[in-house]
Amino acid sequence: MDTFETVLRAGRLNRRDLIKAAGGMAFAAPFGLAAPARAADATLKVGFVSPRTGPLASFGESDPFILQQVRAALAKGVEVGGKTYGIEILDRDTQSDPVRAGQLAKELINKDKVDFMLSTSTPETVNPVADACEAAGVPSLSTIMPWEAFYFGRGAKPGEPSPFKWSFLFSFGVNDFLKCYVSQWNGPVQTNKKVGALLPNDADGNAIRAHLMPALAKAGFTIVDPGGYEDGTTDFSAQIAKFKSEGVEILVTFPIPPDFATFWRQAAQQGLTKQLKIVQVAKTGLFPSTIEALGSLGPNIASACYWHKDFPYKSSVTGMSSKDIADSYEKATGKQWSQQLGATQSLFDAGVAALKASGAPTDKAALAKAISTLKADTTVGAIDFAKGPVPGVVNTPIIGTQWIKAKPGSKFKLDYVITENANDPNVPVGAKLIPYNG
Repeated sequence: MDTFETVLRAGRLNRRDLIKAAGGMAFAAPFGLAAPARAADATLKVGFVSPRTGPLASFGESDPFILQQVRAALAKGVEVGGKTYGIEILDRDTQSDPVRAGQLAKELINKDKVDFMLSTSTPETVNPVADACEAAGVPSLSTIMPWEAFYFGRGAKPGEPSPFKWSFLFSFGVNDFLKCYVSQWNGPVQTNKKVGALLPNDADGNAIRAHLMPALAKAGFTIVDPGGYEDGTTDFSAQIAKFKSEGVEILVTFPIPPDFATFWRQAAQQGLTKQLKIVQVAKTGLFPSTIEALGSLGPNIASACYWHKDFPYKSSVTGMSSKDIADSYEKATGKQWSQQLGATQSLFDAGVAALKASGAPTDKAALAKAISTLKADTTVGAIDFAKGPVPGVVNTPIIGTQWIKAKPGSKFKLDYVITENANDPNVPVGAKLIPYNG
């Protein structure tokens, strides 16, 4: 039998060959070829936008696996109000470009006529997609970015009515980082509480600078902030010199992967790494591939997770537990699990729950209304839009973690352990934080 790759290279890709080469419904479904067991009353088009290539590619690395699982689980459609609706997921790669993210969203809306939009991973992806949906009157649900950057970063004002009718987010926020970091930094590693803040001049960095840094200062930490840097900076000597002269022992940063790799190698060359006791890396410190790329400078970097294989939650779409998802991914790909697996799965869990709750999923106004009061069980825990900090937003937890060298005999170089759980006591703590230079 021809393999999928053979058929593709031969240039004779047709419907029959594709299904035959794919070997079944689970692989055919991503191309919209698998039909439900019985005829659907209608087909819903759902857009899914994430970064699969470019500087933010580590966020989207596991998306193909989750998409395959979700498409297989939804192959027979979903029942809403006595009708069966087929689900066609149209996934798109932003290439880590905010402009492209907005363009893709507009194409999905205007050309593909999607009924519903899902997006994930950083303001560079989520905000332009949400803005396009807001302008076009298409319901949008997103996750994985600080909610302050989503809400205030797109023009909402504190104390004023929300300007958004169509775009919704469930994700972590400044208070979640604050609670996690205070718990992590006041733990077993003793420091002088001087924190070097390496923050980019982008939506993430500006939201963190404006909201998290003052809160950390009130919690008893001294913040040393040399000012925002531009993405793509190649020389961090000034920031490193500032952190060294001020004697900081904690580093906190929210960089894209290439920038942190550049900074961290320069920090090692110039002696900063020896001074630091806690290295708290958000955004870049989330995934095994980006930590492994740092070589000997990677182990003992602290991070935080929005999903972990030890989370006590399961998917309402696939029925898989968090551990099942991680184990299945490693078996299917040979790669180490990453926290984006559960995050992307949670987006589909919430999205399908919203379609069902709407009663009329082709009615965009009904769907948006359903999301505004949605309660759903997901891989990151239960979400309830009635309890958000602002309209259209729900908080999800951030849990303290650390990358450590894996035990002998492990398939992978690193282990990712949970070191605190202040934001969700249901999550089990598996280890104590150790010093970066421990």
